[in-house]
Amino acid sequence: MTHNTPLSPRPLRHLSEVHRRLLTAAQLRAHGVPSAELTERCRPGGPWQQILPGVFLLHPGPPTSEERLHAVLMYAAREAAPGVPAQPGAEPPHRPVYTEAMITGLAALTLHGFTSAPPLLSIERIDVLVPRLRRVRSTGCAHVVRTPSLPAAQQVTGVPIAPVPRALADAVSELSDAGAVRRLLTEAVRGGHCEPASVVRELKNAKLLSRPHVVDAVDLLLAQGRTVAEDRLYRMVEEHGLPDPVWNVDLRLPGGPYLGGLDAYWPEQAVAVELDTRAPRQDDDAMWSEYVRKRETLERLGITVVHITPKKLRDSAEQQAAVVRTALMASGDRDPAAYVVVLPR
Repeated sequence: MTHNTPLSPRPLRHLSEVHRRLLTAAQLRAHGVPSAELTERCRPGGPWQQILPGVFLLHPGPPTSEERLHAVLMYAAREAAPGVPAQPGAEPPHRPVYTEAMITGLAALTLHGFTSAPPLLSIERIDVLVPRLRRVRSTGCAHVVRTPSLPAAQQVTGVPIAPVPRALADAVSELSDAGAVRRLLTEAVRGGHCEPASVVRELKNAKLLSRPHVVDAVDLLLAQGRTVAEDRLYRMVEEHGLPDPVWNVDLRLPGGPYLGGLDAYWPEQAVAVELDTRAPRQDDDAMWSEYVRKRETLERLGITVVHITPKKLRDSAEQQAAVVRTALMASGDRDPAAYVVVLPR
């Protein structure tokens, strides 16, 4: 029997192209390949090769990027059975099902479309995220990353990958190059992949905010995130026909104390918009207390404050515009607000 001979009476046409070239030992046994024959085919110079423990490549030569990704998943998943029927005569799935395993780190960012992440072929070890209690170890091209709770995977060309914030945290944990970290975090926000708060939350959970080069990159990330959010706020006002506010102002009582800064303010209606660009860092409680104090102070003076998060501006700008419009229309039904001095920031 040559390496092109069908493995067993079970046809392989239902498998994807990559899974006609990549099978586990269990799948090969299910196709009628005995252990002795498997050993013989994987000898040096043979037609097959073992790429990871229990995972076999059914051709000689180096694996492709796609083959490496699927090999890592087949190795790490609890049940990796792409296309092998569970019962005789059962209809096999057209796509592999990887239970409790997903690609994360730099490889996931590359699949998400990050231009600052390296090409898949240049990534020596592919990070794979598994539950903490899974009994699987890093080996070969598979680098096992454990987590107490798996996020919901996203599918890219049939490959389950971690969401951008989690993939970023796993990538940053392995990087000491400040420039590489900065480029990845910047692209996450500027490229519209996610909001800064979700990235910082994952970095905090991974205990990475004590690293100076990560802290510096996060500071830049938050600054850029605010710039992106402000641009979205400008577009929301323009595209949804809201009256023009005064932008980026400070409020003071006449001859009195400073009341706080606002991103947009409609003086005639005494309605303010404040972007909530807080990120979950160590000083989060203190910053939130300041937000609450300022809001309560302004509302005691008769000023309506609308808090909007960058995520809401991105995902539901029309709804946020409706909230602001309602506040502006309701101003006529309220008692007049206290007089305040409006200064440019």
